[in-house]
Amino acid sequence: MGSFLAVGLGGGVGAMGRYALSLLPYQGTFPLLTFVTNLLGAVLIGFIAGLAGQERLGGGWTLFWKTGVCGGFTTFSTFSLESLTLLEKGRYALGGLYMVLSVALCLAGILAGRRLSMMAKG
Repeated sequence: MGSFLAVGLGGGVGAMGRYALSLLPYQGTFPLLTFVTNLLGAVLIGFIAGLAGQERLGGGWTLFWKTGVCGGFTTFSTFSLESLTLLEKGRYALGGLYMVLSVALCLAGILAGRRLSMMAKG
């Protein structure tokens, strides 16, 4: 139960952080705030993974920060970490496939979801 609580609390912190960033005044057409959120999440998850890999962060805190905070803040950070891990392990084809499929199929999923929502109009 402690693991679920750590992830849940961290997720709440991450989601509030993401929302707070979205409130910054920005009027441009480039999705800068989302870009910054994803970049910050990538830096944070890299830092947390580094600490955990050096055994400088316990399992509960790793769950809180990596799965909870980073997951609530942006799942792009997890995607980025997994992609880099595959590349670092020399699994270039699998890493490339994962990156291309993730971006392409998630875009297709958003399109499908939008179309489904149009069909669900009552």
